[in-house]
Amino acid sequence: MERQYRLLAQLEHQFDHVIETCETLIDHAERHPPDGWVLGGAPFEARWLRHALLDFWYQDGQDGRATRNYIGLVAADSALLAHVDEVNRAKQAFAATLAEIREHAPSLVAEAKAVLPFRHPTLHDHLRGKGLARLHLKQCWRHLPVADAPLAQVRLAWYTSGRSIKRLSVRDAERRLLEMDSDSPHIRIQLRALAGIPDSEPLAQVQTQTPVMRANLFFREALDDGRQRRAMNVPLPLFIPSPEGHLPPHNVPADAPPPTRTRAKRADTKLEDTPFLPSLRAYRYR
Repeated sequence: MERQYRLLAQLEHQFDHVIETCETLIDHAERHPPDGWVLGGAPFEARWLRHALLDFWYQDGQDGRATRNYIGLVAADSALLAHVDEVNRAKQAFAATLAEIREHAPSLVAEAKAVLPFRHPTLHDHLRGKGLARLHLKQCWRHLPVADAPLAQVRLAWYTSGRSIKRLSVRDAERRLLEMDSDSPHIRIQLRALAGIPDSEPLAQVQTQTPVMRANLFFREALDDGRQRRAMNVPLPLFIPSPEGHLPPHNVPADAPPPTRTRAKRADTKLEDTPFLPSLRAYRYR
């Protein structure tokens, strides 16, 4: 029990520090407005940045796995970059304690979601006034993206073909199916199909990922490791080192991702076209 109290107190302190560092960054941006751009044509201003950095809430009906995007570009001088670094370090500490809680005291997660907003009255009033339900922990700890060095240009594009693939053994697949409803006809069909393949055959459990904005960064000069470009996902404003205070040339992508997949399907895909176990989104390898 003592460990649980310590972890919760530690998480509360680190949540406070996340808020404080975000507020300090926003205050700096209000006093020294940077050059910036926002997807969708909205003006870049400190008010938009405040909303992007302090949106830590679930909205009614929101998928618990989904997070909201605030896509933009910010030309950052050394002082602003220092504030960004402080925010990211605070978020990293918060995420580390949260991971420890999930491992050793998972029952505290719900309590943390309920308690943390009350520590900041303005945030709690916002939560209550907007009809928002509870704290979204991932939106608290996700890092602010930062370019490694000044850029010659940045190209933005929606990436809609992302998916995560996890190996699944036959025994694990069987256990998961049995945990569903082994009396259901569609589960029995899948159990019979599973019994017809070798125990040693690996399966692939596929999770389609939500569309993300991908930034292709082209550096003015090669990095120390020789790289001249880098791709990164930018769900939050991308801070770009800019001693001159100006954004590099960039394109203006569509406000929303395309409704269907835009990239051609790879001819050398290793998975079969249809799921072998639909209830688990599990595929056989070719």
